[in-house]
Amino acid sequence: MSTVEIVRSTDLHDLIAAAKERFLALVGEAIAERGTASAVLTGGGAGIGLLKALRWADLAWDKIDLFWGDERWVPLGHPERNEGQAREALLDHVPVDPARVFPMGAPGGDWPTPEAAAQAYAELLPATFDVHLLGMGEEGHINSIFPNSPAVRETERPVLAVLDSPKPPPERITLTLPAIRRAREVWLLVSGAGKAAAAKAALGAAAPERVPSAGASGSERTVWFLDEAAASQLD
Repeated sequence: MSTVEIVRSTDLHDLIAAAKERFLALVGEAIAERGTASAVLTGGGAGIGLLKALRWADLAWDKIDLFWGDERWVPLGHPERNEGQAREALLDHVPVDPARVFPMGAPGGDWPTPEAAAQAYAELLPATFDVHLLGMGEEGHINSIFPNSPAVRETERPVLAVLDSPKPPPERITLTLPAIRRAREVWLLVSGAGKAAAAKAALGAAAPERVPSAGASGSERTVWFLDEAAASQLD
């Protein structure tokens, strides 16, 4: 049965340190047991902060399959691409196997539309992930799954094109809640008082359609990494 755990930290720095320690343990254990591991990366301040903190970690990076939870439909090299931010923060500094790094498609590439790129990405995904990292917006969105959107209502497809995101740019690609739930562990990295209400609602079993983060759960464990500001409305 899946469990929910809350890890409270004083501030964003301590939150990142706690997540780093857990990431090294979880991924290291997977590699020791199976010779491989898989992780889904996220953007945002906490997500990119964690990647930067992992830059000097002693880990078998060439044995890890790396995916992304969502991506903006902007050209390769665009500063808003999550892929580029992750490469700058971590991947350009550690010995990853390029064949095991799976960025999402972009305009001008092999797929002419975000719908085609989403379908192609769905065909790359494994049956399970070891960990899916998530940030959360102030209204509770995760990946590019926004409240009251077609993506939050998706029950089967693991990857969707988002054509009308309320945050620019409007076109994106996102893993859905069914894909998130493939992960053994789902981690939400949440910092700041502006996200306290959404964290309280999600942990209080709000409807995912209203608060998408409420629908994020791992098959074994869901871990909320919260700083004191983000946890300020919890009982």
